[in-house]
Amino acid sequence: MSTRVLGRTGLPASRLGLGLAALGRPGYINLGHGDDLGARKDAATLEREAHEVLDAAYAGGIRYFDAARSYGKAEEFLASWLESRGLSPGEVTVGSKWGYTYTADWHVDAEVHEVKDLSLATLRRQLAESRALLGPHLRVYQIHSATRESGVLGDRAVLDELAHIRETGLAIGLTVTGPSQRETIERALEVGIFDTVQATWNLLERSAGPALAAAHAAGLGVSSQRSRDRRHPEEQSQGTGARPRCRAHVQARGARRGPGALLGGALRAPLELTIASLAARPNQGGPPNISPYCLAK
Repeated sequence: MSTRVLGRTGLPASRLGLGLAALGRPGYINLGHGDDLGARKDAATLEREAHEVLDAAYAGGIRYFDAARSYGKAEEFLASWLESRGLSPGEVTVGSKWGYTYTADWHVDAEVHEVKDLSLATLRRQLAESRALLGPHLRVYQIHSATRESGVLGDRAVLDELAHIRETGLAIGLTVTGPSQRETIERALEVGIFDTVQATWNLLERSAGPALAAAHAAGLGVSSQRSRDRRHPEEQSQGTGARPRCRAHVQARGARRGPGALLGGALRAPLELTIASLAARPNQGGPPNISPYCLAK
């Protein structure tokens, strides 16, 4: 798999990255997530299964890994995998996110699974937690779901702290969601301290396209999220079977700054299929590069 440079950070990033949202906690929003995990959802089982998916990703050439404080034990699982495989910080690029706190305490039926708080206190607390787990492997730290309504891009205390953190050598980014992604990215470019941006950009949601292009032109590393396909791998490869249970066919941007798309999900086989499909059609699509695969997130 080809490797790109993550914008002006200079960090290497594979064309595809792996997101750990569905790997670090027993309850998640993915369709069929509970079926994917099976009956056993204890931490030890999920850690072992997360390692299997991480092994498949690494074997397929993926070198960018994306976690978050709200992804349950995702950072912990990633850290134990990196240590057990003897991977140095220079062999992979790890990004994580702050702003949501996981509150379900491993209960799938919890009323509230996460709480959003983009305050200075949360930033400081969660950065310390991420660094304690990931150590020098942590190279990118992102605001989790920045929106206009959150006010985080106007919070002087938070922005000053992010700028200070950036001076220590940690790349600073943001992820954007919601109907105002374009305006949020444009505001982030005005702020001027961000090195990366991650957005939802797919067949049904293209509003962020112009702003992502502007971010790319400004030197930021750009990535998008991909949805998942729960069909059997043979049905995926043959283009047959039931309609995929995806939110949308998500498209990997043609930008050459950072991973084109972040994959996710809790199963190894679909991940391996996507990597193989990409290898078979490395130049599929134009700018932006529309991916024919419906897999992952």
